[in-house]
Amino acid sequence: MAVLVVASDLTLGRCLFSSALLVILAFCWVYVRKYQSRRESEVVSTITSIFALAIALITSALLPVDIFLVSYVKNQNGTFKDWADGNVTRQIEDTVLYAYYTLYSIILFCVFLWIPFVYFFFEEKDEDDGDTFSQIKTACKYTLGFLLVCTILLVIGAFVPLDIPNKKNSTEWEKVKLLFEELGSSHGLAALSFSISSLTLIGMMAAITYTAYGMSALPLNLIKGTRNASYERLENTEDIEEVEQNIQRIKSKCKDGRPLSSRDRRALQQLEERLRALRRRGRRLEYIEKSCWSRFCGAIRPLKIVWGVFFILVALLFTISLFLSNLDKALHSAGIDSGFIILGTNLTNPLNMLLPVLQTVFPLDYILITTIIMYFIFTSMAGIRNMGIWFFWIRLYKIRRGRTRPQALLFLCMILLLIVLHTSYMIYSLAPQYVMYGSQKYFVQNNMTLDGHLANVTTYEPKVCDADAPEDQCTVTRTYLFLHKFWFFSAAYYFGNWAFIAVFLIGLIVSCCKGKKSVIEGEVDEDDSDTSDDEPSLYYG
Repeated sequence: MAVLVVASDLTLGRCLFSSALLVILAFCWVYVRKYQSRRESEVVSTITSIFALAIALITSALLPVDIFLVSYVKNQNGTFKDWADGNVTRQIEDTVLYAYYTLYSIILFCVFLWIPFVYFFFEEKDEDDGDTFSQIKTACKYTLGFLLVCTILLVIGAFVPLDIPNKKNSTEWEKVKLLFEELGSSHGLAALSFSISSLTLIGMMAAITYTAYGMSALPLNLIKGTRNASYERLENTEDIEEVEQNIQRIKSKCKDGRPLSSRDRRALQQLEERLRALRRRGRRLEYIEKSCWSRFCGAIRPLKIVWGVFFILVALLFTISLFLSNLDKALHSAGIDSGFIILGTNLTNPLNMLLPVLQTVFPLDYILITTIIMYFIFTSMAGIRNMGIWFFWIRLYKIRRGRTRPQALLFLCMILLLIVLHTSYMIYSLAPQYVMYGSQKYFVQNNMTLDGHLANVTTYEPKVCDADAPEDQCTVTRTYLFLHKFWFFSAAYYFGNWAFIAVFLIGLIVSCCKGKKSVIEGEVDEDDSDTSDDEPSLYYG
């Protein structure tokens, strides 16, 4: 009977996984098609962007699955289920671990090989429309640099952290042999963990830059809405008339045959460029004003406000919990040498209080964790879309509906891959005990002396799994193994959390002070060509 229950659960799990995979792929296709340029779209870059974005979303969904599986082997009273013997539990652990191996290896492949190759291939194509072999050769040459960095990270992670016994009588060959034995016994976990932790560090900086701002900008933009298209069009018409008058005033200076001064020529050129931009803007506003999608967005305006309020509440819950968790580490951890790691919780936070309550009603706790992760991903997308892609103070690309270049989409997907890696640590910072053990419980022996009796009575009470629990009674999630392999990364993540909170508060203040966005925000720029709005975006909202 137990075997039938497990088989039915596995069948249901496969069906749910297949459905979720189809939904993720459909979303990625719609998202990439929504933003990619209609004129510069390429099949290879499109497939690469969709694949990388799908891997990012699937990897982010692995954390709640990991927590669910370690919790699923136990009943609510702390006993193991009938079918959950040692072999089954170990098989579940290995399955999740191999899933992490696979997804993290694919991320390394995308970040260090495939995405750089496709990016440099199209960069070379823009500069030289000639020989395809020459483009492939140049792309391979630049990609070798990324492969070299990946190799260095894998070697450092595989050998440097290992604790090799120092035997005076051992030869150099015996030490090298022991290194490879240690590497084989760990199945390359240290090497992969070091490489992923290095990428997670970059993802942390991307999260501080884009996600922290997106968490404040996205909800407030939904609440404030956009300006009225008709009113914007009227203002644009007035601006066109004013610019045309200034152009006529400058041209009138040369009616008698006198040439214009260099200052007037520069001013005339700037005014003509501005006039072309205003006319493009006017055509775009006219299209938006008459579109059915604009009317639909106006009809669901109350729903957008509700979503905005919900998102800002989630952001505040997230930020307050992160602040209290970091404060707990500052006050009660062993310091920077331990990576500010604490076992247990001394200062509770709202999320840490809410998760144990939701654990009593399946599957509310998993819904909350999944919601926070998806919110983290979508606010990252919003932050990248609003800010564009920057390299320090240099703006590389803009993310615009129907106008985004293939290289920009590849950058966007790479940034999301890196941010997703940092998501697991952010969730761990909020609820360390829950991420380690899920809803598992174990029995604790208590000796009681009853009144009127000399003998002690032994009782067993269920207790939530923590760091003091026996290893054979509580199963640690595989996520935790990747998070705390190296203390110096944990220390960097700790300081990164403080920077994340600071950037979120600054972004919140800036978003509150800014007025409503234009209804065609980012749709038309002065550096667009005159024919750039011939094909209006099919997606607007």
